[in-house]
Amino acid sequence: MPFPPPPRTLTGPRRRSLLASAAGAALLVGCSGTADDSETTGGSESATARARARAASDSETLLRQYDAVVAAHPTLADRLAPLRAEVVRHRTAFGGSDATPSPTATVPPSASTSASASASASAVPATAGDALAGLAAAERSLADRRAKALLDVPGELARLLASVAAAGAGHAYLLTEDAK
Repeated sequence: MPFPPPPRTLTGPRRRSLLASAAGAALLVGCSGTADDSETTGGSESATARARARAASDSETLLRQYDAVVAAHPTLADRLAPLRAEVVRHRTAFGGSDATPSPTATVPPSASTSASASASASAVPATAGDALAGLAAAERSLADRRAKALLDVPGELARLLASVAAAGAGHAYLLTEDAK
């Protein structure tokens, strides 16, 4: 009587282990951008400042996309609130303003803010699923750009970009995974 073949053993880490490791690494790095990058790595201060400003602006644009989706699909507000809050923290970490009110705030927006919000809301897909897919694509695209940009910036800013890029990839995954 022949023996059955030995059970197949998996070699190497599983996909969940890799995702958990990437998320853990992002948490260890954190989102603090207080160190002066140019002093520790010899990088150009103006290039570092431009990279920080670009990253803060990108986060601001992404934040406006979140707000437009919430305005067009209020039923998604609770689901998107934690991800939106992270985008606000990322913008702040890059030196952007942390004064943006939440989309559910009771303070009436200014005329220019409401005009830009209504213009953004008109670009939001009609279905909630498509709106989430659009946010996921925006998060993924921004994460890819940040991952490429971190190669050109010094020390602490590179670590911050890597951390925020990993968080953005996680956001994209969360936005698409629940739709399956």
